[in-house]
Amino acid sequence: MNTNNDSGKVISLEEACQYTHAFQSANPQAIFSYLVSTNNLNQILEQIDCSGIRIYNGYDVKNQKSNIVLVGVDENGNDMTKGVLLDELRSCPFDCPGASPLMKI
Repeated sequence: MNTNNDSGKVISLEEACQYTHAFQSANPQAIFSYLVSTNNLNQILEQIDCSGIRIYNGYDVKNQKSNIVLVGVDENGNDMTKGVLLDELRSCPFDCPGASPLMKI
């Protein structure tokens, strides 16, 4: 699988709100969002041959909570598992945005 610069799609705020509000309504006890710093994202993106980031859903058994793992992806679509991987992002609930239209609750 080759990657390209077209992975993902720009959407409107209205569409984003529909998606996030539907998730929040259906999953009121879930983590609604994660925050990652540009410094940490850049650690992945600045790796040689990195053409994107893959986001894995995860579960922290020790702390019994959902999490995500970010890994760089090369131009062939391969995870760059020998490079920088990220976890322990700041999550909402606990560290939620102030006034954001993406938050329903």
